[in-house]
Amino acid sequence: MDILSPLLLIIFTMLIIWKASDGFESASDYIGRNLSDGVKGATINAIASSLPELFTTLFFLFYLKDVDGFSGGIGTTAGSAIFNGMIIPAFVILAVLIGNVAKGVDISKKVILRDGISLIIAELILIILISGDSLKWWHGFTLMITYGVYVTYMLTSMKKNENSEEEKEDEEDDNENEEVPFGKALLTLDLESLIIGKNKINNSNAWFLLSVAVFVIAAACMLLVHACEQIGTALEMPIIFVSVVLAAAASSVPDTIISMKDARKGNYDDAVSNALGSNIFDICFALGLPLFLYTIIHGDITMDANTIRYSSELRIFLLLLTIVTFFWYLFSKKMAMGTVVLLLAIYGFFLFYVFGRTYENEFAIKIGDFLHLIMDYIPTL
Repeated sequence: MDILSPLLLIIFTMLIIWKASDGFESASDYIGRNLSDGVKGATINAIASSLPELFTTLFFLFYLKDVDGFSGGIGTTAGSAIFNGMIIPAFVILAVLIGNVAKGVDISKKVILRDGISLIIAELILIILISGDSLKWWHGFTLMITYGVYVTYMLTSMKKNENSEEEKEDEEDDNENEEVPFGKALLTLDLESLIIGKNKINNSNAWFLLSVAVFVIAAACMLLVHACEQIGTALEMPIIFVSVVLAAAASSVPDTIISMKDARKGNYDDAVSNALGSNIFDICFALGLPLFLYTIIHGDITMDANTIRYSSELRIFLLLLTIVTFFWYLFSKKMAMGTVVLLLAIYGFFLFYVFGRTYENEFAIKIGDFLHLIMDYIPTL
């Protein structure tokens, strides 16, 4: 089977998601303008920019309609979480350093503790829930409830934004857009210009812009799932490993762009909390909702031995990497080029494991055995 066509299709979907994420960023920036303490990054930005993972998981489950569909969803959410935890902070730091915004990135320890511990707890819940050979509706429901608890805590614990009304008015004046020709806006998929034009952004058109961006990204994710299935067939590669790299990277484009833009503005807490909050959304909601809906409609999902083993290894790998980066962020006084090198090296190691595991590299198999050994000591529900 030709592999070039699906690869080009994935690149096309990444471009669509990338352009639509600009509309995401503008709308979410306005909608979350009164949120503080990195809450905007961990909630509004994280939810908006993680919708590709939600749609991709939905399409994997309902398009493939079998255990491969669920493994594709696991691969997308786990791979995206690892991408968000390694690549996004690395790109955020690079954006700050290259743009001469600062000599490094300082993150509030409150944000790291709040979002980092929440993420570790979410990953532990995921590991414990999805550790048997059968998946039920209440597994997905429990994951969604976990996210609901996290968001409730975020909103009730944040400090009141102390911007004066005059400052808010100045911000709204700055949101007036320059007029872009309709043809150019359509050709470049400039959703903000197409929907808001030269008008001022407000609650109504911000939510409409966000809704249109959601629709565009949903369509792109449908194509993404189709392309991943074709590549898996062509390479005789399990869909869980195709999705953990390609689908995860493509669906994480909005997270990366929004975080880099926040970093250039000096909003370091939002930039990093967006990545961490996106991971919590991916693990709890982007996986929980499709799992809940699918099992309610089609009944329980019974996983085969390979899917159980591969998904277990991925989830343990994700937990270990999260713990390592959590302590690195917590004890780093200022994250600069050293952090970039570390994060990119970790992600490179992860890619080696994925491809080595697929093509039976001896060292990668030993890594998998070690991860599975850890999984054997975790209780099941």
